Amino acid sequence: MAETSAAAQALVLHGEEASKHIDHLWDLIKVVSIPTDYLVDTRQQHKVTHETEPIVRAFLYQHARAFSQNELADRMEARPVLVHRFGLKSAPSQQALSDVWAKFGADTREIIKAAGIGLRRTAVENDVIAEALVPTDPPEDETDETDEDEVEYTRRKAKKTFKLARKHAFPEFESGRTLNRSYDDEQILDMIARICAHNGSAHEEGEYGWVTDDDLTAHGSTILRVLKLFATPDDEDAQFTLNEFLDDDRMPDIERIREKLMEAFDSSVQNVINTIQGDNPFNDRKVTAAIDITHEQFHVWPWQDKDDGIAKPDYPRMVSGYKKDGEYKRGYKYATITLVGDLVPIPLAIEPVKENSNWEEDDAPSYSKAALVERLLDKALQFVDIDEVMFDRGFYSNDVYAAVADRGLTYLSPVPKYEDDYEVIEDIESHPEADAAVKHDVPFGHDGEVHHTAEFLYVPSSSDDADGKYAVFVTNRDRVETDEIEAICNRYSRRWDIENQYKSIKKFLPRTSSTDYRVRLCNFVLATLLYVLWRLTDYLIKRGKGVSIRSPPEVTAKTFVRALGEFLRTVD
Repeated sequence: MAETSAAAQALVLHGEEASKHIDHLWDLIKVVSIPTDYLVDTRQQHKVTHETEPIVRAFLYQHARAFSQNELADRMEARPVLVHRFGLKSAPSQQALSDVWAKFGADTREIIKAAGIGLRRTAVENDVIAEALVPTDPPEDETDETDEDEVEYTRRKAKKTFKLARKHAFPEFESGRTLNRSYDDEQILDMIARICAHNGSAHEEGEYGWVTDDDLTAHGSTILRVLKLFATPDDEDAQFTLNEFLDDDRMPDIERIREKLMEAFDSSVQNVINTIQGDNPFNDRKVTAAIDITHEQFHVWPWQDKDDGIAKPDYPRMVSGYKKDGEYKRGYKYATITLVGDLVPIPLAIEPVKENSNWEEDDAPSYSKAALVERLLDKALQFVDIDEVMFDRGFYSNDVYAAVADRGLTYLSPVPKYEDDYEVIEDIESHPEADAAVKHDVPFGHDGEVHHTAEFLYVPSSSDDADGKYAVFVTNRDRVETDEIEAICNRYSRRWDIENQYKSIKKFLPRTSSTDYRVRLCNFVLATLLYVLWRLTDYLIKRGKGVSIRSPPEVTAKTFVRALGEFLRTVD
């Protein structure tokens, strides 16, 4: 018994040291040293399919996550990365796991159980896995739940997930500055989080630090410089200025700036997805995403002489015109793809948007929406298997729908106008019972050929700004029957998650007067990342409390961002 305890303890101690440099539980299980000298495996080793050490790692993972053998088998079948990490040749079935477990000696089983629980605690303490994803022992003095207990529970969980969120996201952003800098990149990101919490600016943050003699706050110019460096591609000799990213027509080389920022954002999102997928929230359910464009208003007038049609020669190229609430405005535009519906509403990808505006020449650069959709989908599909994509009317385009269909996905979108469909609507109105209709197999062309067919769905409209009494939706689902129309169209309300996302992001988007596009895009990327981290925290707290994902947030976005920027300055 003493040898059993010593073996388990040795394994956990090795895990404690390794966890300081590990980001995921499966990686921790992969590197721990297995005390094979203490393990008894009575199987005939020359006949085994799954060798002792790899299968022990699988069992350690099972007990660290408190899975049943069925859950472990299902998890390894669904996620080949686990099979690879454990060193197995294939995913064992539940029956195979049961057979192996029965052939282990009693002491061996005790070592695995004890070590698995020990590694679980080590992983939680070192922020390798969220505490909400594993069972934890209640405090000794825990009594019946009260309102105060709920508040305390949320507070404790929030502290853990604040640290978990920062560990998995902030390190991906690197400015490339020298090591003797006064503030490292994570400290700058903490300052940016504080700026976001107060909807402030880099100048205000630096000024506050100067007035309060706070040596933990950098000068505003330093913060802005780091934002630019986050978005400046690496160079062997020196960091570029924005002028070196401008074409002859003053169009920034957006691809290089985007790639630099997106590399960091994508890695952060991948880390977040991996953290949440410890609980597999995306399996066994329909995954729906929404794609849309939001605006950051730019108030500077674009005209040098509007009457004569003369625009300002140095007006920022990435500013586009748009219409909102019946008014024509100007602003920077960003497209995102976001999980919606019953899933954690996480933005998976960001794309800068440039559209030709009336103050520009006719051949001014402009990004097609189909190209935006292709890039957003390709990036999102690296993280999650998507089933359906929703758009608003502004994306109604054969090329957009072709991009979705080419990836084996379905789409759902309202149709902007339906003058050509009055006959169908009249048929509905004249029918004594029908209040919905469908037009089957409508051809959609692409590159001069019929690319695919779609279904047009006609339903009574509840929107005040609808073109008539009926709303029309289009989808490339297989043949839609009349009794399915209402349910399919009702699903479209889930797209509002992306609108709510934009409202949250804009509440803490830093204010700036800079026209340097690196600052503008970096601000939006970081504000979106903070939103992702807030959603991660809210999900993990809800998961720990057994609360529905769709319920109101356990911690508000403002509170989370403020805590991320201030609480972690002193608590590490």
